[in-house]
Amino acid sequence: MGVGGVSKRIILGRKLRSSQLGETLLPKRIALPVFASDALSSVAYAPDEVFIMLSVAGTSAYAFSWKIGIVVALVMLTVVTSYRQNVHAYPSGGGDYEVATVNLGQTAGVTVAAALLVDYVLTVAVSVSSGVQNAGSAVPFIQGHETEWACGLVALLAAINLRGVRESGSAFAIPTYGFMAGVIGMALYAGYRGLHGTLPHVESARMHIQRAPGYSGHISQIALIFLLARAFSSGCAALTGVEAISNGVPAFQKPKSKNAATTLLLLGGIAVTMLLSIIILARQMGLKYVDPSPAGLHRLTLNGKHLPAGYDQPTVIAQISRAVFNNFTPGFYFVVATTGIILVLAANTAFNGFPVLGSILARDGFAPRQLGSRGDRLAYSNGIIFLAAIAMVLIVAFKAEPTRLIQLYIVGVFVSFNLSQLGMIRHWTRHLKTERNPGERRRMFRSRVINTFGLAMTAVVFVIVLLTKFLAGAWIAILAMVVFFAIMKGIRRHYDRIEAELIVGDEDPIMPTRVHAVVLVSKLHKPTMRAIAFAKATRPNILEAVYVGFEQESTDKLMEEWDQRRIDVPLKVLYSPYREIIRPIVQYAIEIREANPRGVVAVFIPEYVVGKWWEQLLHNQTALRLKGRLLFTPGVMVTSVPYQLRGSEVGKDREDWELQRSRPGDVRRGRIGR
Repeated sequence: MGVGGVSKRIILGRKLRSSQLGETLLPKRIALPVFASDALSSVAYAPDEVFIMLSVAGTSAYAFSWKIGIVVALVMLTVVTSYRQNVHAYPSGGGDYEVATVNLGQTAGVTVAAALLVDYVLTVAVSVSSGVQNAGSAVPFIQGHETEWACGLVALLAAINLRGVRESGSAFAIPTYGFMAGVIGMALYAGYRGLHGTLPHVESARMHIQRAPGYSGHISQIALIFLLARAFSSGCAALTGVEAISNGVPAFQKPKSKNAATTLLLLGGIAVTMLLSIIILARQMGLKYVDPSPAGLHRLTLNGKHLPAGYDQPTVIAQISRAVFNNFTPGFYFVVATTGIILVLAANTAFNGFPVLGSILARDGFAPRQLGSRGDRLAYSNGIIFLAAIAMVLIVAFKAEPTRLIQLYIVGVFVSFNLSQLGMIRHWTRHLKTERNPGERRRMFRSRVINTFGLAMTAVVFVIVLLTKFLAGAWIAILAMVVFFAIMKGIRRHYDRIEAELIVGDEDPIMPTRVHAVVLVSKLHKPTMRAIAFAKATRPNILEAVYVGFEQESTDKLMEEWDQRRIDVPLKVLYSPYREIIRPIVQYAIEIREANPRGVVAVFIPEYVVGKWWEQLLHNQTALRLKGRLLFTPGVMVTSVPYQLRGSEVGKDREDWELQRSRPGDVRRGRIGR
């Protein structure tokens, strides 16, 4: 095994057989941090976005924060309840894509897939960027280098996920549960201090927020409604990731649907509790929070003076935890550390959802077939690498700023929410037409009511999100969905066209009338002689050697040597006045084919086989280009005739020696003598 192979095994671990796929299935305690980390981590930045939106009207608008939190929680619980119907009805792992395709048609399914793919990419970019920003609140050396740290963390997450779903889940379980314990413990301790009258204010409570331009003076009712709608749409970022469990049902241990539904219920309860706790605490502790951009920070004043240049505004959760644990510093660092970690690990939800969805799309012909291949560790490696690359591009483009990225966020997930709910309504309606059992009919009626209510809620939210975020950046996400949709449709048309062309017809078994074999000659040496010998063994109707000459002296020398060795294959010289090699050969093959359309032209190309990868760069480049041209020429068959040089034989001997070395247990197994 070479250096590359050893490095791969160190990073990814030993290979797994296909029969070991069952060993990678997840129990609920591991599935929760794997699939729910995105939704759980949203509570770390969704409150920030709510307060940022409300701050444009000053601190008076903060009175609506807890009401917005309750509405967001209601929407989340509705979506969770709806998706519990999905995992029971469609447990194969297609999730929203399968629901929409089966019940609404192919176009709806591809639309959902495009929305989910964009949402998964944004999940990685937003989560990692937010995690780096939170870490910067406590670790000064990260500040100013957020983009580099974010890209490095995405690469690390990709490497961990390439090792397999179960291993990544086990690695991420502890910090995820630590985050839950930290936030809920902070809320309980804050409640205890509040009951005893010792709950302090956060560090920004002494500051004052100036209203943004356009909101000074009396705020009209329409402006207030629009402001609250924007705050609500930003708070709905907490709903992202809920759909991931329905896409990951096959990864659960049996009974798959039941375990997935239970995990969804746990996710909803925990996320709602944490979200409302943070929003209520922020309001009670006098939080002042604005857009972290220079223009936003300029609206913050302390004792009537603007804050100094370079002021770094701590996140909402960082301010609350610092104040709550002002008498217990380790508690503050624990909450901040686990928050930063969970925000980074939230991207793991996308690293599990995106590759699975990509594999399903590849199976259906809407994505490259490579996305459907499992790697050494039974993970969909190509999907993981593709997701990491696209997420890094976004992070660099938006400089790892969550506030800028989040404007692109949640549009895609609400597209899938709406089409999924509509698909489930169609599903229950179709089954009710044939179901006669009264108990089953009641259950289906109840499920349809749940999905109808869910559709009404998500449709309203989608309209609000679209109206309030379109110009702020949501149009970029919508454009990306359109691009993904067009690409997937184009890929499907390509595969359909290829499949139609490859169908065996009545004329396909017919043998060619003749085979005209051509052996390419660059000089007279052992590789040429081997190629001629092999070409003879194929028994073509016509066999000739072809040499491209553009120097008379070299041509005459080759022809003289050819005659001296009495080679019984005619040598044809193609003169090239412009010193081209590939064009004359391709043109000659086309002329032979045109002279006999029912025949084939077999081109034999001698090639060196060297021992080291870098030596390959010194040979066969013309042969590679020639093969690329001939492959697109109808009626031409290309055969490479390898000639192993001494270096390649040494390499092979070394590999054989490695295989023959004695290993522990070989004597006991009888592989070598005692």
